[in-house]
Amino acid sequence: MPLDPLPELMVEPIVRAALLEDLGRAGDITTDAVVPPGHESRLALAARQPGVVAGLDCARLAFRLLDGGVRFTPCVTDGTAVEPGTVLAQVEGPSRALLTGERTGLNLACRLSGIATATAGLVAAIAGHKAQIVCTRKTTPGLRSLEKYAVRAGGGANHRFGLDDAVLIKDNHVAIAGSVREAVSRVRARAGHMVKVEVEVDTLAQLEELLTIGADAVLLDNMTPQTLAEAVRMVGGRMLTEASGRVNRDTAPAIAASGVDLISVGWLTHSAPILDIGLDWVG
Repeated sequence: MPLDPLPELMVEPIVRAALLEDLGRAGDITTDAVVPPGHESRLALAARQPGVVAGLDCARLAFRLLDGGVRFTPCVTDGTAVEPGTVLAQVEGPSRALLTGERTGLNLACRLSGIATATAGLVAAIAGHKAQIVCTRKTTPGLRSLEKYAVRAGGGANHRFGLDDAVLIKDNHVAIAGSVREAVSRVRARAGHMVKVEVEVDTLAQLEELLTIGADAVLLDNMTPQTLAEAVRMVGGRMLTEASGRVNRDTAPAIAASGVDLISVGWLTHSAPILDIGLDWVG
């Protein structure tokens, strides 16, 4: 399925805030001193590691917001797997804007491409199973929409975006309510009929209690592959099953083989390493 880009209306405020953070109170005092007004350059945005690209629009905006005369020509699209040396985009225009916007553009492109690359690795690790890799709300404050977009660029899918678009009853909710049944009952009395309800369970006993009430999905937290397989058998297709906890490229295949529908992974958006991308002077 083609990857739909984020609307520029959503991306621009994030990039603008990052530029303002970098420009500070006096702007780029180094570039303004060294580079004369009117000077133009050609630069190439290039991958220095193998990976999956995401965030090219962020890089484009980092330059274009500084000077509308910058010409940013992408050579690949987000979601593309690349090798070291692959040119991702050609950038031409006023040298001051190119040098001043370089770090902001690279910070965002490297970060998002790193998330896309890590996601693609997990997707490849569970190939052949029905499970889908999904992200969580463990995102960098202010960057959630971009980081969740990067997960999609890597072939994954998104869990809820915030606290307001779906119910997820977790262990502390259950502890305060007193039981899974009571927590679900309170939610059903308050949430609208369009709101999906998911419940986190830590044991098969909790799952058994949940099955007497029903929900749209169950989050099976930190269970072994064997326990997950038994949980899937117990659910019998009556709700979506989601596994979480201790997921990496080594453990993901066994988790997927349990038959779960979803595998949620927090580190994709909070700890994935960047993809090294450089901006090289061409002329």
